Amino acid sequence: MKKTIFLAIALLLGGNLMAQSADGILGVWWNEEKDGKVEVYKVGDEYRGRVVYVKNNTNPDGTSPKNDNENPDEKLRSRVIMGTTILTGLKYDSGDKEWAGGEIYDTKSGNTYDCYAYLQKDGSLYFKGYLLGMRFIGRSTSWTLAK
Repeated sequence: MKKTIFLAIALLLGGNLMAQSADGILGVWWNEEKDGKVEVYKVGDEYRGRVVYVKNNTNPDGTSPKNDNENPDEKLRSRVIMGTTILTGLKYDSGDKEWAGGEIYDTKSGNTYDCYAYLQKDGSLYFKGYLLGMRFIGRSTSWTLAK
């Protein structure tokens, strides 16, 4: 009887710890240059991110707030960057201990990349953006949790 109760508690706690690690990506993160913040949030089992702070929030012509001027879709170039969802489709893979299967939009270049992410030992969030399913080719960045 004691073994059964202990096993049940261990399974409950173990499942809870796994959920905590899956949600470890949640929060507000500084980008690598510290000129923008992205809030990562969860919708169902998908992790998404939206821009919540832009340091230089002006357009080249001096108007504000900053628009998505580099977007390849001309109709979206008038879209305000603040509040734009730039991270979609990430799902936690408990086997690989990473978030994968998503896309990340780079507001500075206007490019969208497939991506995956994982938490590094120092607590930063490592992202790798890549094209055509080739993880070994692409760009990477590390974000730090905003305090």
